[in-house]
Amino acid sequence: MSSAIRTSALTKSYGRELVVDALDLDVEEGSIFGFLGPNGAGKTTTLRLATGLARPTSGSIRILGQDVAAVGSAVRSEIGFLPDVPAFYGWMTAPEFLRFAGGLFGMSGAALRERTEMLLDLAGLTDVTSRIGGFSRGMKQRLGIAQALINAPRLLLLDEPTSALDPMGRKDVLDMITALRGRTTVFFSTHILGDVERVCDTVAILDHGRLVTQASIHELKARHGTGKVVVEVIGNSDVLAREFSERRWATATARGDNGRIEIKVTDLRAAQHDIPTMVAAHGSGLARLEAGEIGLEEVFVELVGGDR
Repeated sequence: MSSAIRTSALTKSYGRELVVDALDLDVEEGSIFGFLGPNGAGKTTTLRLATGLARPTSGSIRILGQDVAAVGSAVRSEIGFLPDVPAFYGWMTAPEFLRFAGGLFGMSGAALRERTEMLLDLAGLTDVTSRIGGFSRGMKQRLGIAQALINAPRLLLLDEPTSALDPMGRKDVLDMITALRGRTTVFFSTHILGDVERVCDTVAILDHGRLVTQASIHELKARHGTGKVVVEVIGNSDVLAREFSERRWATATARGDNGRIEIKVTDLRAAQHDIPTMVAAHGSGLARLEAGEIGLEEVFVELVGGDR
């Protein structure tokens, strides 16, 4: 597969502040790619470099096979971009705004009308006749994605599209992103782990401007542990938590509320065999024993740290 984005030792500094540090990134064309990192990790600066809004201090970035620094605006016709705080003309309706955006790309006539209707349907705004100034934040984000798709881009860049949304607004935007799978490459920059885990194929984790890792979500989880077990016990939970953590099949144990113990395990069958015996030996009651999968949040905390 060809690369939609490929960076080589990409570096950006502002004075003495190093914001992006020798970043090597490879985004497969056609994928939904999660660009993950805490606030201030350098994600937005990387997007600015990808769109040509900023120039690298050193290194290179190629978009759809073209060097952004060399071709300048030539590649932008194949990119759609939604910034973290999109701006709209509040007095326009959604169809008016999409037709306006299409006009900026030289679109007109039947082609623009058909594209506008298709994108309004994708965004769930077909029957909305009110002006954009009265839209909810979620409606504006969906309209923003539709606007970024007006030119049928091969690459869609999204900067924190769900960060300020309520649960329903987030669900609507994530459903819209999911619907784009196979239609275009989506580069989804965010600090919200659950959103990436839900919609993305591959993820890169950035911290202090440096790439920590890049892999498929399945590979990341497999690489950093095979699973976890959640146990709820009645009595002696502190003692049991310490003893579980000392077993060969356990890599970490954390105690929660109401006797809940969560154990990251490397041998799930051994854990399921030993835990009931250990609980019984302490005269405790076993209220729940449930096997689960390591989540992206646990991988992220392991790689980046949880002291933020």
